[in-house]
Amino acid sequence: MTFDTVIATEDAYQMKKPVREVISIHVGQAGVQIGNACWELYCLEHGIQPDGRMIDFNYDDQEAFNTFFAETAGGKHVPRCLFVDLEPTVVDEVRTGTYRELFHPEQLLSGKEDAANCYARGRYTIGREMIDVVMDRVRRLTENCRGLQGNAY
Repeated sequence: MTFDTVIATEDAYQMKKPVREVISIHVGQAGVQIGNACWELYCLEHGIQPDGRMIDFNYDDQEAFNTFFAETAGGKHVPRCLFVDLEPTVVDEVRTGTYRELFHPEQLLSGKEDAANCYARGRYTIGREMIDVVMDRVRRLTENCRGLQGNAY
Protein backbone atom coordinates (compact mmCIF):
# COMPACT_ATOMS: atom_id res chain seq x y z
CA MET A 1 0.00 0.00 0.00
CA THR A 2 1.49 3.33 -1.03
CA PHE A 3 1.37 6.59 0.89
CA ASP A 4 -1.08 8.07 -1.65
CA THR A 5 -3.42 5.09 -1.16
CA VAL A 6 -3.37 5.57 2.61
CA ILE A 7 -4.20 9.27 2.23
CA ALA A 8 -7.00 8.54 -0.25
CA THR A 9 -8.43 5.86 2.04
CA GLU A 10 -8.33 8.20 5.03
CA ASP A 11 -9.97 11.00 3.01
CA ALA A 12 -12.77 8.63 1.98
CA TYR A 13 -13.22 7.60 5.62
CA GLN A 14 -13.40 11.25 6.70
CA MET A 15 -16.10 11.92 4.08
CA LYS A 16 -18.26 9.03 5.34
CA LYS A 17 -18.08 10.04 9.00
CA PRO A 18 -21.45 11.27 10.22
CA VAL A 19 -21.80 14.90 11.18
CA ARG A 20 -22.41 15.28 14.90
CA GLU A 21 -24.15 18.44 16.03
CA VAL A 22 -25.32 19.59 19.45
CA ILE A 23 -27.78 22.35 20.31
CA SER A 24 -27.27 24.06 23.66
CA ILE A 25 -30.34 25.51 25.38
CA HIS A 26 -29.67 27.87 28.29
CA VAL A 27 -32.74 28.58 30.45
CA GLY A 28 -33.19 31.01 33.33
CA GLN A 29 -30.78 33.40 34.97
CA ALA A 30 -28.21 30.79 35.96
CA GLY A 31 -28.49 28.95 32.64
CA VAL A 32 -27.98 32.13 30.62
CA GLN A 33 -25.02 33.26 32.72
CA ILE A 34 -23.35 29.84 32.55
CA GLY A 35 -24.10 29.61 28.82
CA ASN A 36 -22.56 33.01 28.17
CA ALA A 37 -19.38 31.96 29.98
CA CYS A 38 -19.30 28.61 28.13
CA TRP A 39 -19.60 30.21 24.69
CA GLU A 40 -16.85 32.66 25.57
CA LEU A 41 -14.64 29.70 26.48
CA TYR A 42 -15.60 27.75 23.32
CA CYS A 43 -14.63 30.79 21.23
CA LEU A 44 -11.27 31.06 22.96
CA GLU A 45 -10.63 27.33 22.51
CA HIS A 46 -11.57 27.33 18.81
CA GLY A 47 -9.96 30.63 17.82
CA ILE A 48 -13.16 32.55 17.15
CA GLN A 49 -13.29 36.30 17.65
CA PRO A 50 -16.25 37.97 19.42
CA ASP A 51 -17.73 38.87 16.02
CA GLY A 52 -17.83 35.21 14.92
CA ARG A 53 -14.85 35.30 12.57
CA MET A 54 -12.06 32.74 12.87
CA ILE A 55 -8.60 33.90 13.83
CA ASP A 56 -6.81 30.90 12.28
CA PHE A 57 -8.35 29.14 9.28
CA ASN A 58 -6.01 26.14 9.64
CA TYR A 59 -8.15 24.46 12.26
CA ASP A 60 -7.27 20.75 12.44
CA ASP A 61 -10.26 19.21 14.20
CA GLN A 62 -13.10 20.53 12.04
CA GLU A 63 -15.47 17.80 13.26
CA ALA A 64 -15.26 18.93 16.89
CA PHE A 65 -15.61 22.54 15.80
CA ASN A 66 -18.74 21.91 13.70
CA THR A 67 -20.39 20.12 16.62
CA PHE A 68 -21.13 23.41 18.33
CA PHE A 69 -20.85 26.06 15.59
CA ALA A 70 -22.59 26.60 12.25
CA GLU A 71 -20.84 28.55 9.52
CA THR A 72 -22.83 31.15 7.59
CA ALA A 73 -22.38 31.93 3.89
CA GLY A 74 -20.40 35.02 4.90
CA GLY A 75 -17.86 32.97 6.85
CA LYS A 76 -19.19 33.90 10.27
CA HIS A 77 -19.45 31.15 12.89
CA VAL A 78 -22.65 31.11 14.92
CA PRO A 79 -23.20 28.94 17.99
CA ARG A 80 -25.96 26.35 17.87
CA CYS A 81 -27.67 27.60 21.00
CA LEU A 82 -30.69 29.29 22.48
CA PHE A 83 -30.84 31.60 25.50
CA VAL A 84 -34.22 31.84 27.25
CA ASP A 85 -35.32 33.78 30.33
CA LEU A 86 -38.64 35.27 31.40
CA GLU A 87 -36.89 38.37 32.72
CA PRO A 88 -34.92 40.43 30.15
CA THR A 89 -32.01 41.71 32.27
CA VAL A 90 -29.72 38.67 32.01
CA VAL A 91 -30.36 38.06 28.31
CA ASP A 92 -29.76 41.79 27.73
CA GLU A 93 -26.28 41.30 29.23
CA VAL A 94 -25.61 38.82 26.41
CA ARG A 95 -27.15 41.19 23.84
CA THR A 96 -24.86 44.03 24.91
CA GLY A 97 -21.79 42.07 26.05
CA THR A 98 -18.46 41.43 24.39
CA TYR A 99 -19.82 38.53 22.31
CA ARG A 100 -23.02 40.33 21.21
CA GLU A 101 -22.15 39.90 17.50
CA LEU A 102 -21.60 36.17 17.91
CA PHE A 103 -25.27 35.32 18.50
CA HIS A 104 -28.15 35.79 16.09
CA PRO A 105 -30.90 37.94 17.68
CA GLU A 106 -33.41 35.10 17.24
CA GLN A 107 -31.30 32.98 19.61
CA LEU A 108 -31.80 35.42 22.50
CA LEU A 109 -35.33 35.13 23.89
CA SER A 110 -36.60 37.06 26.88
CA GLY A 111 -39.95 37.97 28.35
CA LYS A 112 -41.03 41.24 29.89
CA GLU A 113 -41.14 40.19 33.54
CA ASP A 114 -39.90 37.34 35.69
CA ALA A 115 -41.91 34.82 37.67
CA ALA A 116 -40.77 36.29 41.02
CA ASN A 117 -39.46 32.90 42.17
CA CYS A 118 -42.95 31.41 41.87
CA TYR A 119 -42.95 28.13 39.94
CA ALA A 120 -46.68 28.20 39.20
CA ARG A 121 -46.47 31.72 37.80
CA GLY A 122 -43.59 30.75 35.54
CA ARG A 123 -45.18 27.49 34.46
CA TYR A 124 -48.80 28.45 33.93
CA THR A 125 -48.94 32.17 33.14
CA ILE A 126 -45.78 33.98 32.02
CA GLY A 127 -44.00 30.87 30.74
CA ARG A 128 -47.04 29.78 28.75
CA GLU A 129 -46.79 32.98 26.71
CA MET A 130 -43.23 32.16 25.61
CA ILE A 131 -43.40 28.42 25.04
CA ASP A 132 -44.59 28.61 21.42
CA VAL A 133 -41.79 31.00 20.44
CA VAL A 134 -39.20 28.85 22.23
CA MET A 135 -40.43 25.66 20.54
CA ASP A 136 -40.36 27.39 17.14
CA ARG A 137 -36.75 28.46 17.66
CA VAL A 138 -35.76 24.96 18.79
CA ARG A 139 -37.46 23.56 15.68
CA ARG A 140 -35.55 25.99 13.44
CA LEU A 141 -32.22 25.14 15.04
CA THR A 142 -32.99 21.44 14.68
CA GLU A 143 -33.94 21.76 11.02
CA ASN A 144 -30.61 23.44 10.29
CA CYS A 145 -28.71 20.38 11.57
CA ARG A 146 -27.73 17.44 9.37
CA GLY A 147 -26.79 15.03 12.15
CA LEU A 148 -28.26 16.22 15.42
CA GLN A 149 -26.85 14.19 18.31
CA GLY A 150 -28.67 15.87 21.16
CA ASN A 151 -29.37 18.91 23.25
CA ALA A 152 -27.36 20.25 26.15
CA TYR A 153 -29.23 22.18 28.81
